[in-house]
Amino acid sequence: MQFRHKIAGGDFTKAGNIASSVKKVLRQLNIDHTISKKIVIALFEGEVNVVAHAYSGIIEVSVDEEKIKIIITDKGPGIADIEQAMKEGYSTATPQVREMGFGAGMGLSNMKKNSDSMIISSTPGEGTIVELITYIRPDAG
Repeated sequence: MQFRHKIAGGDFTKAGNIASSVKKVLRQLNIDHTISKKIVIALFEGEVNVVAHAYSGIIEVSVDEEKIKIIITDKGPGIADIEQAMKEGYSTATPQVREMGFGAGMGLSNMKKNSDSMIISSTPGEGTIVELITYIRPDAG
């Protein structure tokens, strides 16, 4: 099963909609609540990162009998220093984004904590790709 969703950068009115729709699908597929909660948290954080930092993005979600794979691709400023960006509390969010309650610098670290595998690649001035994998059965990874 695969899903593909477009994201508009800067459109906070829709931030979280993709995570909500994926949550409903995971419930219909009877994915364990603890696992689906982790997936939805990681997906929400990635979705908000695209809205807050990029011009546009695409989220692809694939579900099979072993795992859920999420690929978040954005067109935006990219991440110059991924290691620094992974540190809790580090943020490049604008003051306007912070005033809305986003940009606390927990997005990437929360994505990593709530997935079994996370790979980030980024080209400054072009964009970022984040790949997340979460295994449906704890022993599958």
